[in-house]
Amino acid sequence: MALRHWREHVSPQSVGLPAGGRRRAPGLRREELAQLAGISADYVVRLEQGRATSPSAQVVEALSRALRLPQEEQAHLFRLAGLAPPGPGTVPRHITPSVHRLLDRLAGTAVAVFDAAWNQLLANPLYTALMGERHGEDLNGVRRNFLGADGRVRFTPESRRALETALVADLRRTAGQYPADLDLRSLIADLRRRSARFAELWESGAVGRHEAARKTVDHPDVGALSLDCDVLSVAGSDLRIMVYTAEPGTEDADRLALLGVIGTQSLGVEERRG
Repeated sequence: MALRHWREHVSPQSVGLPAGGRRRAPGLRREELAQLAGISADYVVRLEQGRATSPSAQVVEALSRALRLPQEEQAHLFRLAGLAPPGPGTVPRHITPSVHRLLDRLAGTAVAVFDAAWNQLLANPLYTALMGERHGEDLNGVRRNFLGADGRVRFTPESRRALETALVADLRRTAGQYPADLDLRSLIADLRRRSARFAELWESGAVGRHEAARKTVDHPDVGALSLDCDVLSVAGSDLRIMVYTAEPGTEDADRLALLGVIGTQSLGVEERRG
């Protein structure tokens, strides 16, 4: 099957994995592809053997990101799965090979990639260690901020209001730019129905921008870290890259470096247990 062909032609190093010992076949192991895509290895086996015939669009997107497929090959994978490739009126969720390479070079920095609707598409190990695992949680940043439990970022009432205003204004711009995206329309309808604060901001036409900010992250293992949070835009794809950095020579930098060791190691232990 095409999925196995792609898997066997992707080197571990090209997707940020160690080559690791001897391999019976070139490319990624099924377990490695499953880990990168956030699905089970058994499901990868069933897909390759043609026993899982109706994968969801989310699974196909995750596989194409894990395999770092160019956009035309991603579209081919969608068609093989019996799905229509994302159209021009939908929020782009394809992460280009160049963005993947950029993240590979930022291994010592906490980085995550979001689409224009604030769905988290990818996070490197340090970002995951900083913010915590989100297995089974909603990966949409707007829904998390309005409907989810409090995360590790510390807010004042003023900073919380500013973030909410910026997120709603940003989502309104996205809705105008991608009117054919049904998932986006569903997200907005759900938020307007379930969050009075979101509905108020949406109907008021509030204007704001998600800008760089100084944030304090309360981490259960290394304590509080005061970090700079910058959001970078990727021209041509409408992706947002969120980057957390510490000022060099500070206790925050030391704690972030420590987290890069103990945090990512603990994640690796959990992955092996899971």
